[in-house]
Amino acid sequence: MSNTTQVPHRRPVRNSPGAAPAAPPRARRRPSSQQWAAWAFLAPVVLYLALFYAYPLFRNIDLSLRDYTVRSFVQGDAPFTGLANYRTVLDDPTFAPALLHTVVFTAVCLAFQYVIGLALAVFFNQNFRLSATLRALFLVPWLLPLIVSASTWSWMLNSESGVVNAALHAVGIGPVNWLTSPSWSLTSVIIANVWVGVPFNLVVLYSGLQSIPAGLYEAAALDGAGAWRRFWSITFPLLRPVSAITLLLGLVYTLKVFDIIWIMTKGGPADSSTTFATWSYQLGFGNLLPAFGPGAAVGNLLVVAALVFGLIYMRVQRKQGLS
Repeated sequence: MSNTTQVPHRRPVRNSPGAAPAAPPRARRRPSSQQWAAWAFLAPVVLYLALFYAYPLFRNIDLSLRDYTVRSFVQGDAPFTGLANYRTVLDDPTFAPALLHTVVFTAVCLAFQYVIGLALAVFFNQNFRLSATLRALFLVPWLLPLIVSASTWSWMLNSESGVVNAALHAVGIGPVNWLTSPSWSLTSVIIANVWVGVPFNLVVLYSGLQSIPAGLYEAAALDGAGAWRRFWSITFPLLRPVSAITLLLGLVYTLKVFDIIWIMTKGGPADSSTTFATWSYQLGFGNLLPAFGPGAAVGNLLVVAALVFGLIYMRVQRKQGLS
């Protein structure tokens, strides 16, 4: 008689018809040290974005939806008014001129900054003697604080003692009231902002030109293409992605330009250079009785405009990537 123990035969468990197969139990995985390290590096960025971007944006939206006064701003008991502040802004007689000035200021500044920056980038791409030194000098307007740049342009465009009117007088042209005339105030702040923004376009577009292979220009030259044809057939098309991001960043920056306009003209005279950025500040902080709600509503309109153009840019880039 054998002493071996016979193991009973187990029938395999069959699932009932239509039932999903039973998944084997999975052990719960604990985060590894690398994952904890990744979260540790990510936490300061998330905290920074939450404190300095998400929370201020939330507070600005809350300001635009309530009737805040100085007392309620301190005590925090402002009544909810919905879209009343936005209706107040849209019905204000300053809205239409401010919208027009914002569009003109942004469009003209973007056009001149891009064209001048592209021309300088192409010029410096030839790598002639003193090219690096001149490029460094062109960065000075970008490196200066905006208050210094705006104050300098205010002095230069002064009607009585400015160097610009002195130069015009030397060639027989009468003085121009650059900062005190409603016909010239917007032009004055546009000139100053173009001067500040050209170096940024120069740096970004010059970097884009460095990535274009030199062999393309050599092949085009062998085919008999002139400088203008090489620019339109090689340089401009290959710079399109860089140009798009340059114009988008310039648009977002120009929409919110406040320092230059406020220091030079304060939006005047007679609101002739008022934009949404200066109007928002004037409503919230420029009066004895501040209108926090309408000022926040104007600021939110700027945020929405920048967001819309950002989404358009992302959509265009996605289409170009798919094609």
